[in-house]
Amino acid sequence: MPNGSSPLVVILAYDQLCTFEFGCAFEVFGLSRPEMGRGWYRCLTAAAEPEPIRAAGGLRLEVADGLELLDGADTIIIPGWRGPDSVAPPLLLDALRRAHAAGTRIVSICGAAFVLAQAGLLAGKRATTHWRHASILASRYPDIVVEGDALYVDEGDILTSAGSAAGLDLCLHIVRKDFGAKAANSVARRLVVAAHRDGGQSQFIERSVPPPSGARLSELLETVQKRIGEKWTLERMAEIAHVSVRTVHRHIYEATGLAPGEWIKQQRIAYARDLLEETTLCVDEIAQRTGFGTPTNFRQHFRTATGLPPASYRSRFCLHGPTATSSLSSNSNMRIELSSKT
Repeated sequence: MPNGSSPLVVILAYDQLCTFEFGCAFEVFGLSRPEMGRGWYRCLTAAAEPEPIRAAGGLRLEVADGLELLDGADTIIIPGWRGPDSVAPPLLLDALRRAHAAGTRIVSICGAAFVLAQAGLLAGKRATTHWRHASILASRYPDIVVEGDALYVDEGDILTSAGSAAGLDLCLHIVRKDFGAKAANSVARRLVVAAHRDGGQSQFIERSVPPPSGARLSELLETVQKRIGEKWTLERMAEIAHVSVRTVHRHIYEATGLAPGEWIKQQRIAYARDLLEETTLCVDEIAQRTGFGTPTNFRQHFRTATGLPPASYRSRFCLHGPTATSSLSSNSNMRIELSSKT
């Protein structure tokens, strides 16, 4: 996406606003990031309904713009919703339908999937929401393929996330799609969060008390990451950690939510992204360094994971430093007041 133009992200505000989800979206797309250079996002807030727009903690929002902003948006984000049984205003649903028909990307965080469902925008698509409400979404809208255990689901024009912090994962995923892994990693470092969690990763993983060998197994994962170009099997990892194959498998799944083979492939892809963005190494060399072996094998796995062949990914996301700055003032059309009433 980096081409000198700044895509407009519009975040919706509504009465009983979910402030955490709103904050996740604004933190990623609304803050000034001069280190990103020309073409970084512009971000505005739109009132989804007439005032009052209130939030927990006595907050009251005054938003300068309304649904008319959606007509010019590149991406619309709905940060949470009042609840599964709360009916969205008809004007909001109509505006979302028009925006979608015009090609605007629409994103829901947590319970906002119910708004998209009411608008008919999830019919025939995969989607997710907070795990507590996934069964309600599935039963109420049987034409939606609800992936209740996913952190987020990317259907291209429609993206949905699970509850709360999963919205942050989805926002970083969008940055990664638009500007590449280097930009997403930079934003994640500023947020002090993990740079990337795959959308298929489980929302909720029961974690047992770490066994005595936990530290040793954690060191094993670090070793695999540092030497990702080598051939890794469960047997080899078990031998290095001095534990059983079964223990290695269980530990990796508990730590990452992924089967060992999927986790290793994810690490290889992540390293390949970095090499494509930050070096001029040829595909043959990258295939060797990332452990995919042959260029054909590398191209196949990389395209499956990213939707792009390596050459196209490099052409799109190879960044060469900032050339301009952005301003927070251009991303602010909202005033927040403290009130004794909610």
